[in-house]
Amino acid sequence: MLRQYELVDRVLSYDPDADEALLNRAYVFSMQAHGSQKRASGDPYFSHPIEVAGILTDLRLDDETIVTAILHDTIEDTVATPEQIEKSFGSSVARLVDGVTKLSKIEAQTENERAAENLRKFLLAMSDDIRVLLVKLADRLHNMRTLHHIPSEAKRRRIAKETMDIYAPLAERIGMYEFMKEMQTLAFQQLEPEAYASITKRLEQLQQGGGDQIARIGSGFRLLLGQKGIQAEVEGREKHPYSIWRKMAERHISFEQLSDIMAFRLIVNSVEECYRALGIIHQRWPMVPGRFKDYISTPKRNGYRSLHTAVIHSERMRIEIQIRTKEMHAQAEYGVAAHWAYKQGISYQPEGRTSWIKDLVEILDHAESPEELLEHTRMAMYQDRIFAFTPKGELIQLPKGATPVDFAYALHTDLGDQTVGAKINGRVVPLRTPIENGDQVLILRSKAQQPQPGWMNFVATGKARSAIRRFIRQKEQGETIALGRKFYDEIIGRLPAQLGPDAIDHALKRLNMPNQDRLMEAIARRQITDAAVMDALMPGSGIHAVPGGVAKPVPVQREAISMKGLTPGVAFTLAACCNPLPGDRIVGLRRPGEAVEVHVIDCPELSEAADADWVDLAWGDGSDGGTARLSVIVKNEAGSLGVMAGILGAHGANIVNLALFHRDSSFHTFHLSIEVRDLQHLMRILAALRAADAIAQAERL
Repeated sequence: MLRQYELVDRVLSYDPDADEALLNRAYVFSMQAHGSQKRASGDPYFSHPIEVAGILTDLRLDDETIVTAILHDTIEDTVATPEQIEKSFGSSVARLVDGVTKLSKIEAQTENERAAENLRKFLLAMSDDIRVLLVKLADRLHNMRTLHHIPSEAKRRRIAKETMDIYAPLAERIGMYEFMKEMQTLAFQQLEPEAYASITKRLEQLQQGGGDQIARIGSGFRLLLGQKGIQAEVEGREKHPYSIWRKMAERHISFEQLSDIMAFRLIVNSVEECYRALGIIHQRWPMVPGRFKDYISTPKRNGYRSLHTAVIHSERMRIEIQIRTKEMHAQAEYGVAAHWAYKQGISYQPEGRTSWIKDLVEILDHAESPEELLEHTRMAMYQDRIFAFTPKGELIQLPKGATPVDFAYALHTDLGDQTVGAKINGRVVPLRTPIENGDQVLILRSKAQQPQPGWMNFVATGKARSAIRRFIRQKEQGETIALGRKFYDEIIGRLPAQLGPDAIDHALKRLNMPNQDRLMEAIARRQITDAAVMDALMPGSGIHAVPGGVAKPVPVQREAISMKGLTPGVAFTLAACCNPLPGDRIVGLRRPGEAVEVHVIDCPELSEAADADWVDLAWGDGSDGGTARLSVIVKNEAGSLGVMAGILGAHGANIVNLALFHRDSSFHTFHLSIEVRDLQHLMRILAALRAADAIAQAERL
């Protein structure tokens, strides 16, 4: 364990202006607060936060971050309070410690696999100050280093899996590759002990057999580049066990078949030298096809920049090579933590940073101090998402701007429907209040409550909107049924005689309607004509005499629910010559004393209508249902007519009239009238008919 003076000296070595008194107070405060607490290893618990602080000194972080690491477990595991922390160490440190404490509490609540991705996103979204996340990652890294002291194998495996699933990818996401690799190696050792032991043993055998092979190859790179005027730092290493195991699994090969075990980093002074070094190496050794990547001109999403290539070395092995500048190397090793290198005089250049890294951490290009830098540091990867919790600790992910109503519907539709109020962090709030990251939300419900149409003005989730719309539709359905009943009363008023008590029941059977409500809805929505209802109630009553003695049905329909462009109450009919459907462009013909006649805009009959006034019409909202006339030519073979009828039935089209128009030895032509919902419905039916082998042609008449 680091002693007090050792920790302070580490910080002062890279930050001479650090607050030494603040560091000393934090050390003493934490030691006294943790008192006699012990870790699983038997060491004083106090050793853990000190080692976490030591890890962060390797990143050269500022004194406030080091103090936060020293104090990060005091609120959760001791009697210390946030007020004490703020009084002794200031509001900034208190805020950071509170942030780490909140992350730890959420971590403890979210152990199931289903919540792993949400937790990873939550950790990012909650880290308004990147230092909170850095302390949490260092905390996890030290816990992994001491994981072997935990006696329970099940607990060790759970922590290792959580590290592999959440914390290692999180470290990679913000570019902290050294943290990622060590976490993966330690987790791999617990999760796959036999594979870890086997790969480690083979790496040791390879080292013994190769002797100083890495040093020899590294010296060759350094000498070659030096001859060309490029001074390079060369680092050689073998890949870590987890990386090797993953490649073996992905490529389905054995350890002996894995040829690229070694990797070298060439660190040069400028971007220009990166590309010059690449050309020199490719001139000297053949490149492995497909292995070159230019992450300098096109950085990774987390800001990582480097040139990657692989060559067949003279020692007959594949070698991976990374070429980068010192600044790129700092970014690659420590990710966002590398920005604190400002204080040590390393100027991290913003050129080439992707939009992702700009969203991740808003760094001022001309920051004059770490304080100014930190003031503008924010995690924004998931700025469009927020994460809230039920009183039991369940994690709920919602879009930014979501309200308690969205939260309730995310839990259960019935809960959303019955929402009457909400408490956020124990305080009653209006339902339109936006939820913030980390809020605990309690929904107040009542069985007497119903969704309110006004909620549509502020809900943010599709699930909430869908549920509210569904309720509105059901409410509108009741209003539609009432409107249909009003029209029904008008219909029976036109009947020649009074109805008997059982007439409505018989009519429902004839119309294949399940109940009266469905009939009233069909009437209001024009899914059935007045004449059909009259005929069902009193057979024959829907046929009216017309001049010339020809009887025909008179399908009177109402503009209130079907047509735009007519004065309310004006009757209209759909022309039999062209049978317009919802979706067709239409026009009306108005003649004195007659209902407005509705035609398709390109109906040939319109050219003969010199005696009528034209009326510009459009289908009303919710218009559906109509009759279409088709001409279908089928092959003259057994089952062809059944194929046609089957297609129509499968598409929900009712045949109201069918006539054989023409036949010969090979084909039969039928003219038929079918009931369809709209023009799109008809087009789908025609497409299905035309695709059938038994049908030669299908057209609308």
